[in-house]
Amino acid sequence: MRVLIVEDDREIAHFVQRGLKESGHGAEVAYDGDDGLDLALSGSFDAIIIDRMLPERDGLSVIQALRGAGVRVPVLILSALGEVDDRVKGLKAGGDDYLTKPFALTELLARIEALGRRVSSEEPATRYAVGDLMLDRLTHKVMRGGEPIVLQPREFRLLEYLMRNAGQVVTRTMLLENVWDYHFDPQTNVIDVHISRLRGKIDKGFDKPLLHTVRGAGYMIRDGVG
Repeated sequence: MRVLIVEDDREIAHFVQRGLKESGHGAEVAYDGDDGLDLALSGSFDAIIIDRMLPERDGLSVIQALRGAGVRVPVLILSALGEVDDRVKGLKAGGDDYLTKPFALTELLARIEALGRRVSSEEPATRYAVGDLMLDRLTHKVMRGGEPIVLQPREFRLLEYLMRNAGQVVTRTMLLENVWDYHFDPQTNVIDVHISRLRGKIDKGFDKPLLHTVRGAGYMIRDGVG
């Protein structure tokens, strides 16, 4: 798993990061809410550990911004605020689990791994939404701003995969394997062609683009966050 730690207490952040790495996971650290939100929106993480009380932007507002942008990566809230009302607020803001400080590293690792297992075993949703873009897997309908968008089967599958991973970088290899069922690089521009066509259908004529190219990494679909 690749985990983002958003924690302003550097001693705790490094302690958790070291524990995750020793357990075979990747871990990146942000020390304030703004940097944490930027990393969560621009990187591909399997889970996020976030403190509630952070500089610049508090943890709950980071979670709310992520959920508003369509990012569904599981979030474990780590906080000294342990009353029932505090935990309820954290979960209602979009958190998936809540662990109070002080904590045992073994419990934190177990909770993160449980969140990872839960996500990997979930059935795909039948409907996805990113901003005003909606996709229904059952009816194969796509709409943006209430207007229908007609997609070819491969374009629909491409959009579905991007929306299922909204807010995360999707690499070319991931697209080849999951949209085209290729387990090798055919050395063609098939992805570029389909991305261009899809961008023309879902973004052209709208003020805010949703489909972004992440230079040197891949592609991402997300709603903008101010």
